[in-house]
Amino acid sequence: MKTLPAYSVCTSVYKNDNPMHVKEAFDSMLIKQTVPPSEIVLVVDGPISKDLHSLITEYNQQYSSIFNTIFLDKNQGLGNALKIGVEQARYEYIARMDSDDICIPNRFEQQLKFMLAHPECDIVGGYIEEFITQPTNVVGKRVVPLSNKDLHRYLKYRCPFNHMTIMMKKSAALSVGNYMDWHYNEDYYLWIRMALADCTFANINNVLVKVRVGKEMYQRRGGWKYYKSEYELQKYMLTHHIITYPLFLYNSTIRFIVQVMMPNTLRGWIFQKIARKKH
Repeated sequence: MKTLPAYSVCTSVYKNDNPMHVKEAFDSMLIKQTVPPSEIVLVVDGPISKDLHSLITEYNQQYSSIFNTIFLDKNQGLGNALKIGVEQARYEYIARMDSDDICIPNRFEQQLKFMLAHPECDIVGGYIEEFITQPTNVVGKRVVPLSNKDLHRYLKYRCPFNHMTIMMKKSAALSVGNYMDWHYNEDYYLWIRMALADCTFANINNVLVKVRVGKEMYQRRGGWKYYKSEYELQKYMLTHHIITYPLFLYNSTIRFIVQVMMPNTLRGWIFQKIARKKH
């Protein structure tokens, strides 16, 4: 364990986060990890509730040597919050974590060992299990490709990583411009730019994070704003010769049907079936 390098975790909170869920996420990163982080860069994205502020203050005091908390006066969105978090991170290895999910106990140990065993790798993620209310109530599992070749090919169709599971090299992210503000798809946009720079991708063949979901998740994945974000990404990939024009039409059409035309209930069923699909 002592030979594993120090690493940072980058996460953010905003006004709608549930303090109890944030506490579970913090504890899964700190108390229950076989190899806890050397630093947690927490970006507070705008004004938050008193309860959430009290919780953050408590953890900052208890883990003062680990927490690097940055308060933003106004909500700037996830892309900008993560950009700041990556810039502020002290260590080369940066893991991502959402503020309402739960890491499995040896998540970071697995990823650090993988990165050391594969020094050419720039980013490594893993599978997720989706749950409602309790981690034992699993409703879906998103399985993603494992190899660099398969991930670069898969990126042409769908996002190749489960964002909340990734660990990446800070230098690789900064070399392509870091996170940027691309509503709903700040992660996919970063992976596309990393692919264009020939970064090496990988996923671990294990569930690394248990992800809290609900009906509102499928609402967020639908509507004109979400479709427009996805459509512009497809245009970006077309312009940069990642995809062909026929594939651009295919991807855009599928997304229009799922994100604009489908009701939330049907969209939820589709996403759960896709999430369980094996590759």
